[in-house]
Amino acid sequence: MQQIAIIQISEAGKDIAQILQREFGAKTITRTEIGKYWDKFDAFVFIGAMGICVRTIAPYIKDKHEDPAVVCVDSLGLNVISVLSGHVGGANNLTRDIAAKIGAREVITTQSDNAGLWALDTLAERFNWAIASDDDMNECIFSFVNRQPTALLMEIRDEGTDYLEKTLPPHVTVVNNLEEVDPKKYRLVIIVSPYNLCAPYGVLELHFVPMIAALGFGLAHHPDDYEDIYDEIDEAMSQIGVLPCYKRYCTIDVKEEEEFCAMLVDDLGEELVFYSADELANVEVPNPSATVQKHVGTPSVCEAAAILGSNHGKLIIPKIKGKNWTAALAIDYKYLREQQGHIEIVGAGPGDPDLVSVRGRKMLERADLILYAGSLVPKALTECHKPGAVVRSSADMNLEEQCALMKEHYDKGHFIVRLHTGDPCIFGAIQEQMAFFDANHMDYHITPGISSFLAAAAELQSQFTIPERCQTIILTRGEGRTPMPEKEQLHLLAKSQSTMCIFLSASIVDDVQKELLMEYPEDTPVAACYHLTWPDQKIYRGQLKDLAKIVHDNHLTLTTMLVVGEAIDNREGLSELYSKHFTHLFRKGKA
Repeated sequence: MQQIAIIQISEAGKDIAQILQREFGAKTITRTEIGKYWDKFDAFVFIGAMGICVRTIAPYIKDKHEDPAVVCVDSLGLNVISVLSGHVGGANNLTRDIAAKIGAREVITTQSDNAGLWALDTLAERFNWAIASDDDMNECIFSFVNRQPTALLMEIRDEGTDYLEKTLPPHVTVVNNLEEVDPKKYRLVIIVSPYNLCAPYGVLELHFVPMIAALGFGLAHHPDDYEDIYDEIDEAMSQIGVLPCYKRYCTIDVKEEEEFCAMLVDDLGEELVFYSADELANVEVPNPSATVQKHVGTPSVCEAAAILGSNHGKLIIPKIKGKNWTAALAIDYKYLREQQGHIEIVGAGPGDPDLVSVRGRKMLERADLILYAGSLVPKALTECHKPGAVVRSSADMNLEEQCALMKEHYDKGHFIVRLHTGDPCIFGAIQEQMAFFDANHMDYHITPGISSFLAAAAELQSQFTIPERCQTIILTRGEGRTPMPEKEQLHLLAKSQSTMCIFLSASIVDDVQKELLMEYPEDTPVAACYHLTWPDQKIYRGQLKDLAKIVHDNHLTLTTMLVVGEAIDNREGLSELYSKHFTHLFRKGKA
């Protein structure tokens, strides 16, 4: 957490100082203490005149890479001004935060901020990148903010490169390799790569190194030169053409007490992961060793550890040997831009395009193929697709056809989004697809979505869990063509009289009502919710004894959620209940 000091120039700024103390945990100091604390705080906030602020800090200013952030707020709280270390020191972000807290106008004079350009000197810290360039950062920034032609080479994919692609300025051109960077055409090239690259002569280079790799290593028993091994590995990797880009170090657990391992964690602050011999032995590697097998019980340490540490990624550098060490490097496939496909199973939410998650939206914007679940997912959700993306409904496709289409794109190295209604893990029919992906060794991941039962609670304006009344929500379905397990028959689940959300059962509502009435009172509140959050949403309330009639009279279809339970619209007795048991929620500072 940022350590912030407040310098209150006059009594008029007292209220603002109190807000900053409360919201940011800031400490108040006097003007005369600035020199004493200059190197001890991350930021200083002056409340008063700008002139006083500038004259006070002037003797202590050194360099933007060392100086703390300085912000000035006028004593009336009308303006918040970023004074010093706007990007690197964080003054610009602090200015925005303070302005938002006190309702003031933010004043930021940094050219890249005002022009909507990337703050090049903050990207490394923001995205956990190292910088490998020899060229002066200020010269690169000057070229960039003055919109001189810039090339962008990205050899991996991560959060940072996704951001760069999404916010690409007009004067920046994405290139596939440095051969495309013609000095007659470009003044600057920005590189995001773990590989040792060199820009053409005459072109400024800003090279970011993403920390994305897993370094697997093996050690001789208690090597005397353990302090040199760290640098030796870096040098060996560099000679091969890979810069230090290690997200974590990985090795076998029998090395846990080695001094080198202690140095990695305690002195260097690196992430270190240990694996057992059994875990390592299950990994197929290109260079197994009978000697290693004999001594530690697995045919590989460094290669197997690197592969495990990279989530079974690609082995970029097979085993290399030093005097008392071996090392190998692997990178998770999700970071690679080469021909390696990926499938993201995304929850579309209940229907309203605004209710897809932020992550889900990003996946849709990135996809080469969007395969969405036909009539269950609004086509409007897919309209954010990038140019050239294939958007296909699966409504007229069987499972084999869907899998074949995804496999076709996967084999081309494409990014695929399989878009399912609600949350894909709740009645989402993804089990068979995942079995296909597993059988074909296809990389996939699930982005959760907002389920329709949550939309039902919101649209009914009901809390489905009420203290001392109902603390359980049951998500289930009636028994239609798909049999239900004997122990999950509706009448058995109904014994708890919990809030029950019944999916996919409007067509068998008569049987559903019959089973529920075996346990719920006939006057139990019910709601039939059709097309929740869609433009044609309809909600019908009533009592359990009339549930089937409600569904039949209104011609409701399979896209209907049936909700049963006294939690629907229940407001009775809550004031007394909360006054007895939940007063702590309303004490000062809690709500």
